Amino acid sequence: MQLDYHILDVFTDQPFTGNPLAVVLGADGLDDWQMQTIARQFNLSETIFVQTPDDPAHAARVRIFLPLAEIPFAGHPTIGCAVLLAELRGLTGQLVLEERAGLVPVSLGSGAVPMAEFTAPVVPFAHAVAPEARQVAAALGLPAVRAVALCEGGSRFVFPEVATLEALAAARPQEPAWSDLAATGAPDKMWVWCRTGARSVRARMFAPAAGVPEDPATGSATAVFAAVLHGQGALDDGETVITVDQGVEMGRPSRLRLTAVVTDGRLVAARVAGQAVRVAEGRIRVPERRG
Repeated sequence: MQLDYHILDVFTDQPFTGNPLAVVLGADGLDDWQMQTIARQFNLSETIFVQTPDDPAHAARVRIFLPLAEIPFAGHPTIGCAVLLAELRGLTGQLVLEERAGLVPVSLGSGAVPMAEFTAPVVPFAHAVAPEARQVAAALGLPAVRAVALCEGGSRFVFPEVATLEALAAARPQEPAWSDLAATGAPDKMWVWCRTGARSVRARMFAPAAGVPEDPATGSATAVFAAVLHGQGALDDGETVITVDQGVEMGRPSRLRLTAVVTDGRLVAARVAGQAVRVAEGRIRVPERRG
């Protein structure tokens, strides 16, 4: 038995840049082991499996896998899957994906290169206590970081801010400091960022324990980053749009657009938008257990 799949580059308008994504269609009959095996075969940062929705009004129920684990929500699979389903089915306007983290509404854009924008299924929030800056700097091989926040919204991330693009380029997970930090209970996912303008940043994301040494574009972390900015007092009431560049140091430049929505001083929503282009398609065998 074989299933159809497509490969898209997400958060870019140019093939062979952005964040590659595998979308496997017709995945209703797959069990967890088969999906994880296929995700490991593609060995991309994420693979999304499209299944029949529980509610026929929704576009699909989906499962998202890293090479080594399933996750309840992720940004670039949501964007890429929505763009693909819209193209294959001629959809316009808005669709809803049923993800493990909850229902994710996605607005579809128009233009020569398809665009989509999702609303994070969980409003991001900051934890009162974050990892020590000294430990985080050591885990990244840096002499220092400016500030550290621990925030979540479906997934948890550590958010160290660095002062310069040179420091951002020099950052990379260092052992045993990285494992020592994880042993304190800090999440393995670290989104390191640097300001590049009044409403723009550049970032890198590392999650080696999940099989992702570095991610070219992380939509879920970009959404959660709204809580970092809110905690810094950087968001006024209304909508604030932030441009995020990621993947530059990897040679996979990506661009994400974050819209943080604040009402009466409270962060009430985070939306992330980006483009996606199809680069390949084919069929893949369904794994069979042996022995």
